Amino acid sequence: MKPSERDAAHLWDMLDAASRTRDMMQGISYDALMADERTRLAVERLLEIVGEAARRVSAECRRRHGGIPWAPIIGFRNVLAHEYGEINYERLYAVATKGVPDLIREIEAILAPAPRGRR
Repeated sequence: MKPSERDAAHLWDMLDAASRTRDMMQGISYDALMADERTRLAVERLLEIVGEAARRVSAECRRRHGGIPWAPIIGFRNVLAHEYGEINYERLYAVATKGVPDLIREIEAILAPAPRGRR
């Protein structure tokens, strides 16, 4: 079942921010990320956008697509948005380098056009 237009828009927002995170993190080690404040802040913001868009996806859509870890994504967004001094940068790096590629695959599968039936 295809997501509603509203859910699809939020999924596209998630996909865009996740893709930008993946691209930004390509070839960057944890130490390089920690040494580069500009990149670190950009990644924080992009992951915050992913979480905000995930929060706006309807509960029904979230239930239908249980392969996405909705609660942890939204929870991490809350940490990024509200607990500036409490960010675990090892977790941020793991999310950006390991979780994001999996998330991209899941969202792309949801947004992929349904195969057309034979006539």
